[in-house]
Amino acid sequence: MPESLLVGLSAVIVLGVGAQWLAWRLRLPSILLLMLFGFLAGPEVAGWVDPDLFFGNLLLPIVSLSVALLLFEGGLTLHWSEIESQSRVVLRLVTLGALATWILATGAAHYVGGVEWEPAVLLGAILVVTGPTVVGPLLRQIRPTGAVGPILKWEGILIDPVGAVLAVLVLEGILASSTESAVLGAFGGIFITLIAGGGIGIAAGWFLTLVLQRYWLPDHLHSPVALALAIAAFVAGNAAHHEAGLLSVTLMGVYLGNQNRVEIGHIVEFKETVQVLLIAALFILMSARIRIDDLQQLGGGAFAFVLLLFVVVRPASVFLCTIGSSLKRTEKLFLSCMAPRGIVAAAIASVFALRLEQLGVEGARMIVPYVFLTIVTTVAVYGLGGGPLAIRLGLANPKPQGILMLGAHEWARDIAAALQELGVRVLLVDTNINNTRSARMAGLPVLHGSLLSESTDEDIDLQGIGRLFALTPNDEVNTLAGLHYRHLFGRAEIYQLGASKQSTSSVTESQRGRVLFGDECGFSSLSRRFNGGARAKATLLTEQFDFAAWRAMHGDAALPLLSVDADARVQVATANDQLDPKPGVTLIALVRETESA
Repeated sequence: MPESLLVGLSAVIVLGVGAQWLAWRLRLPSILLLMLFGFLAGPEVAGWVDPDLFFGNLLLPIVSLSVALLLFEGGLTLHWSEIESQSRVVLRLVTLGALATWILATGAAHYVGGVEWEPAVLLGAILVVTGPTVVGPLLRQIRPTGAVGPILKWEGILIDPVGAVLAVLVLEGILASSTESAVLGAFGGIFITLIAGGGIGIAAGWFLTLVLQRYWLPDHLHSPVALALAIAAFVAGNAAHHEAGLLSVTLMGVYLGNQNRVEIGHIVEFKETVQVLLIAALFILMSARIRIDDLQQLGGGAFAFVLLLFVVVRPASVFLCTIGSSLKRTEKLFLSCMAPRGIVAAAIASVFALRLEQLGVEGARMIVPYVFLTIVTTVAVYGLGGGPLAIRLGLANPKPQGILMLGAHEWARDIAAALQELGVRVLLVDTNINNTRSARMAGLPVLHGSLLSESTDEDIDLQGIGRLFALTPNDEVNTLAGLHYRHLFGRAEIYQLGASKQSTSSVTESQRGRVLFGDECGFSSLSRRFNGGARAKATLLTEQFDFAAWRAMHGDAALPLLSVDADARVQVATANDQLDPKPGVTLIALVRETESA
């Protein structure tokens, strides 16, 4: 038994991480491979992983606690400024939208799926939740423009505690002795959840902020104490009302993410590895519990039920919640086509279906296979079709022209300003607070942090961004940034400054991005040009004043950097591909002030 337990636990971690790596390589939603690997490793196939045998009664508490930590880290990434103009839509989605989804999904489960009323009502409540662990990666892959990305991000995180509490209230209603006691219990549960669960979360966030503000903790304990407080808030919330702890940890994360009294970037670091392991373990464990006998009971009604979720339930919910909003029709359509279910739905289904089965409720056994069928199909359809749909609707660019700049020093800001003036989206990232402050004062979009940090990956908005310029003086940092974003932008759109001849960097040529501007255009060389009076100047070329005339005016000392055409398409000068801009194109070049006068 000890050896088999060790093999099983090792298989959970190895298969979970391996599935996520393979999904990254194949550019597939990781949840699909996680569920496949978990099912194949389960007792029905390979027999490596048997969650009920390994953990017994501890399995569901472990799952609940893991989900709570995922919602806490999700709350940390929610910033009010993202959805301030669309806050009403988000509020409607997690209230009116949740109610509409519950009612319509319940009806579809009973009348189309053939599920008995009691489990159908619970199934509808469970499927109110979407999947923040799925929505986030999908949004980073699709990079939609406009408000739809932030709206989906906020909905995906906030709807989970709402759906979990709704499922609890439904379960309590099923178990109640009368309709009157069920209604009173529901109103009482909602009140306790909002007051106690919400209050505990906000209080925990306020207390942690106070502790950090007063310097009562050494730096190395910030993340562990934040984790401990989140766990304590979850347990306290659940003590007030079952599953209210999910609301507590979510609101604690939202409070911390939006206060401006203390810096919390370092606190988020704890999740960088933990999040990957938690998601891997949860999906492997939940998928390993799927039984082939349950899947064989799924008939045509189950697939028709899932089809209705796609074409009726989600679109109707979004339509109700966006009436009178400023969202465009294409944005509403995209919102209607993005509602994947994830680990929270799987966890809730496993917990509550088991309780109903133990009570002998007819049809309760069908809840889990219905939920997992919904998860697999929604992730597959939305994950594979979301990107092409966003492009078709004009909400994503198949070849976005924006530039992510690593480095916000003076000449990087000068180039960024010239590009922004021509309608090209730029985003600067720098760890130097003085550089980011200067960029912000210049009206440039900027993010303070390390481009290699997982927390920056969560916070960064890559809408309209399609290439990377690594502009720091450190050749190895530039290369690492290029490798980090190569899977997203592709090798052809990774650019970095050339290494100086004195550089001792051990980076190989195969690891580098394309050399920006020219072989002799390293950080020191460009800085000397800038210190000597050169500035990034944009010049519109015409038939009368073409590139040859421009070169004759400025001479060889001027350095062409980029060209931008009338449609804001950008061409970059590299060591191997120098610019040859045609009339009608705007040329951006480093030109001395005296030369451009």
